Amino acid sequence: MPTERRAGVRRTVSRRGEAALPAAPSHPPAGRSLLAGRTVLVTAAAGTGIGWAAAERAALEGARVAISDVHERRLDEAADRLAAIAGERPLAIPCDVTAETQVQQLVDGVVAAYGRLDVLVNNAGLGGETSILEMRDEQWSRVLDVTLNGTFRCTRAALRHMVARGSGAIVNNASISGWRAQAGQAHYAAAKAGVMALTRCAALDVADSGVRVNAVAPSIAMHPHLAKTSSEELLAELSAREAFGRAAEPWEVANVIVFLASDYASYMTGEVVSVSSQHP
Repeated sequence: MPTERRAGVRRTVSRRGEAALPAAPSHPPAGRSLLAGRTVLVTAAAGTGIGWAAAERAALEGARVAISDVHERRLDEAADRLAAIAGERPLAIPCDVTAETQVQQLVDGVVAAYGRLDVLVNNAGLGGETSILEMRDEQWSRVLDVTLNGTFRCTRAALRHMVARGSGAIVNNASISGWRAQAGQAHYAAAKAGVMALTRCAALDVADSGVRVNAVAPSIAMHPHLAKTSSEELLAELSAREAFGRAAEPWEVANVIVFLASDYASYMTGEVVSVSSQHP
């Protein structure tokens, strides 16, 4: 089908001239300096997913960015890509979020290099598709250790710094799987539901210190790594549920992450914001 462009959005047009569901916007919006002067750390930022998109968006919004990932080669490549966008190479620190020592070294390294940590984006997570009937203890524990425990470790380390300074914001990457059942996703859904609960409780623990903790809950954001860990059938099913008939672009989720990290969300804490057009 041909397409037409209107206000930066591609719209598919049928042969009868009737407008179909809109395709993904052709490009992200321009930066508005929403994070100017802030230091932002994004975990699991290598590759092409939401973590990379959040780091890129933060840089476009004027932040000084630090990134981490367990994959050192891909982390270096991501730092090079960000250097071309931001004009300076970001601090890039390898980190396995299942190792408390590495998590503490990560936060300490950012503070030592940049003098402060204003925003933490907890993006590190691990999924998969396995029926609970075949799921091994090791599979269950690994997903929860990366996705839930890793978020806890990074949140705790960052909050200790932020509370001492009296300011800061944390944005966790949850998932609508924490709310809605999906076959083969018991470990992932349990972990993401835990991230939601952690977000709400942590927010109350530090509210009197001027620090905010929120989360996004994407439905589906399509990128190459997701295609490696989920079946084509599952991804097609999830995309078909969306009101727009498509998966989100990673940067569309990153836009909401940046909003929650910015002063525009100054009265929001303990919230989990769905980034979805999914319908029942």
